Amino acid sequence: MNFNMKEAIEVLERTPQTLEYFLSDLSVRWVQCNEGEHTWNVSEVVDHLIEGEKNNWISRLEMILQYGESKPFPPFDRYSHLNEGSERLIEQKLLEFKTLRMQSIAKLKVLVHPESHFELTGIHPAFGVVKVRELLSTWVVHDLTHIAQIVRVMAERYREDVGPWIEYLSILKNNKRFGN
Repeated sequence: MNFNMKEAIEVLERTPQTLEYFLSDLSVRWVQCNEGEHTWNVSEVVDHLIEGEKNNWISRLEMILQYGESKPFPPFDRYSHLNEGSERLIEQKLLEFKTLRMQSIAKLKVLVHPESHFELTGIHPAFGVVKVRELLSTWVVHDLTHIAQIVRVMAERYREDVGPWIEYLSILKNNKRFGN
């Protein structure tokens, strides 16, 4: 088992700052580009991360700690952020994400005792029995997935412009234009 709470928090704490540094003050075309029809742009990925902070990670952790396997998690709508139609600037979204994440990490540190909670289980509506350490590991990898997605979406914007160098650009060469 590779999971380590301290190391997980290192990534979770850095995600908002990483995105803030990378995305703040970019031209709107960078944050509005996508990989084609039915794919998310950068701003929508940040909206999704915000939605996860509000309704996924900590609430599911609290359910495991309170109910164990006696009550399944409510389903999480991974696409609900698309219904909001938020016109806020990326900087406003990043600030909200950073604030929510700081609150989530503070709760995480209070709620989880590594010696006794990692193997506690709850019920996921699609996967069945899941462990606290699996939820927390998924949270970290979810962040990394969306950081990679943001970079991939931005690279896609210049796909046609790189010409023959595409052969050396694995981010474009291996991009099968996956969904979100």
